[in-house]
Amino acid sequence: MELSENALIVLERRYFRKNEAGETIEDWEKMISRIASNIAQSNKEKEKLYFELLDSGMFLPNSPTLMNAGSDLQQLSACFVLPIEDSMESIFETLKNAALIHKSGGGTGFSFSHLREANAPVRSTNGVSSGPISFLKVYNAATDAVKQGGTRRGANMAILNVEHPQIMEFIQCKADPKELTNFNISVGVSEVYMQAVLNDEDYDLISPHSGKIIQRLKARDVFNLIVEMAHRNGEPGIIFLDRINAANPTPKLGRIESTNPCGEQPLLPYEACNLGSINLAKFAKDGNIDWGKLQSVIRLSVDFLDDVIDCSRFPLPQIDAMVKANRKIGLGVMGWADLLFQLEIPYTSEEAISLAEELMEFIDFEAKQRSMELAKEKGSFPNFTDSIYDTQSLKREPIKKDWNKLISDIKQNGIRNATVTTIAPTGTISMILDASSGIEPLFSLVFVKNVMDGEKLLYANKYFQTALKKEGLLSPELLSQVSQTGSLKDIDEIPERFKQIYQTALDIAPEWHIRMQAAFQKYTDNAVSKTINFPHSATIEDISKAYQLAWELGCKGITVYRDGSREDQVLSSGIKMTVSEGKVAPRSRPDITYGLTQRLETGCGHMYVTINSDEFGACEVFIQMGKVGGCASAQLEAIARLSSLALRSNVKLESIIRQLKGIRCPSPMWHNGTLITSCGDAVGHALENFVKTHNNLKTESFHSEAEIDEPVEEPGAKSAIYICPDCGSTVEHLEGCLKCPVCGWSKC
Repeated sequence: MELSENALIVLERRYFRKNEAGETIEDWEKMISRIASNIAQSNKEKEKLYFELLDSGMFLPNSPTLMNAGSDLQQLSACFVLPIEDSMESIFETLKNAALIHKSGGGTGFSFSHLREANAPVRSTNGVSSGPISFLKVYNAATDAVKQGGTRRGANMAILNVEHPQIMEFIQCKADPKELTNFNISVGVSEVYMQAVLNDEDYDLISPHSGKIIQRLKARDVFNLIVEMAHRNGEPGIIFLDRINAANPTPKLGRIESTNPCGEQPLLPYEACNLGSINLAKFAKDGNIDWGKLQSVIRLSVDFLDDVIDCSRFPLPQIDAMVKANRKIGLGVMGWADLLFQLEIPYTSEEAISLAEELMEFIDFEAKQRSMELAKEKGSFPNFTDSIYDTQSLKREPIKKDWNKLISDIKQNGIRNATVTTIAPTGTISMILDASSGIEPLFSLVFVKNVMDGEKLLYANKYFQTALKKEGLLSPELLSQVSQTGSLKDIDEIPERFKQIYQTALDIAPEWHIRMQAAFQKYTDNAVSKTINFPHSATIEDISKAYQLAWELGCKGITVYRDGSREDQVLSSGIKMTVSEGKVAPRSRPDITYGLTQRLETGCGHMYVTINSDEFGACEVFIQMGKVGGCASAQLEAIARLSSLALRSNVKLESIIRQLKGIRCPSPMWHNGTLITSCGDAVGHALENFVKTHNNLKTESFHSEAEIDEPVEEPGAKSAIYICPDCGSTVEHLEGCLKCPVCGWSKC
């Protein structure tokens, strides 16, 4: 497969194997060979088929499978749910288990609904409970302490039922954006509650410990608070728990109370699910869909995901037992927006909604057909019996498939997997395949990549670019104009037909986002990850209508995002903004700087520190140390970058020196009569020597319009554009999180 430049960046940063020195020792072919060989388990015919499947760009499994297949870790699942019961033992046992999952590269979902409310009596200690919110904060702090898979923080979902006595506090627990940064939160709601909202009735708050009614609240007041907070910063979302449990294929094993962090995978306690996605962009053919090719890829993908279960090494024995007893898989899609572009179908059209339903029916039906055939070959999932497996979960409104025949065949022959379909976020795997994410519309048709010395490169969606070229409209000037907002809406020279086909997330009315989610949900076993995008100008009433529409159309949950509502975003200089009071931004680096280089002895070897100046004084630091590589090299680069950022942000040199000097490591070294206690300490000494030889340093204040923490829009400004803190490229807000389309950085 031909990889894009961005795909290679993501693969080299996150997926390709590295040796102890931090050097990349894999390429694309070696990586997929490793995966195919591992999942095929010595079956050479399967290994060849799996290699070709991955290399075709038509399917990829979730990130843990790409990263860990064939490794010592061998943890191949992304989604886990753990139970929390109302005891100190359960709370902290689950916390320990969550840490083990995060360490292995997985994300976790929890329901805190069983924990008694704050100030409820605790008989064993004659004290009172601190309540679920306090323990939620404990879980958040623990997540901070565990690096997920060595590359990222663990992601969590916290759900609290709307009947819990502390529901009002829970709804507001992320009002401060600096709180609970490792959690997405959602309110679990019942059909009874939603009817109470509709009828403007009161409902009961019930203590989970005593079962007694504690209070009655106006359902609409609680709903309005949910909506108000979602309008403010995108959380909480809503999970329709009764609807999820109506589709639970094994209801006698328990009630589903939580989902994975992005909400698309409802799971029983100790369940995990192996996910993978088909790249729909690869199946456009002569203005239609190549249904035959799609069928063969669906069937092989089901085989692959089923084999992943047997190859995976799960972090807990309870998870291993539960996963192998139910064998849930989640086959989904990416590249939906790309497919619509190729078929020239507007996202906001009845044709697109109808195609979504027909396409997902085809995928769901063919996946179940193959899973039923695998049951005949290998046996059904162990919990499959007439008393446990609920065939009601298979009921579908037929479009082109004979569901009655399939259900009859499954009753007779069994089925290999309790669930087969999930629409997951495909953030990084869609970047690898240069495809649009999940079923989302494009966030921007053109994005900006910032490179050395302020130069900007423009990257356009390949289908949009091809169409422009065909119409004779392609030019650097036009792409630059589109990059300002990512949209064609206000560009006069673009034909109206183009504006209809090449719509972006903020061009699309929320109603159409929700209708598209509902269309795919009709034929999906589990749930659908989808962000309902709103412009910055959206009202609280707009959000309220969206939440009600999601319920009415049969969605299993909803996540919304109003553009620019997150305070922790960082603004690109693409749009003129004013500087927030009290905020400082780094000055630009000039083309020419001058400076000096010092050599210092450290316990790690000879260190060379170069400090350069501009007209305002010291502006940048570079550090080199022999042939050191891997983590040590990365740490030195981090010290240099942060020191340079501080210098260009008008931080006093003396303050930087004070922070660096005295940091200790296990290998101190004497240098010219001075004890160098660490590499950081050596940089502090180098800066101190620089001060002694440069007494005329200027410390004038300097402000820039770029990289401001809290953007304030001027009257008439467009929606804000945000930049990646790693590579400086424009960042998208998709599937509930900020994501960089260039380097794969994610806020989550």
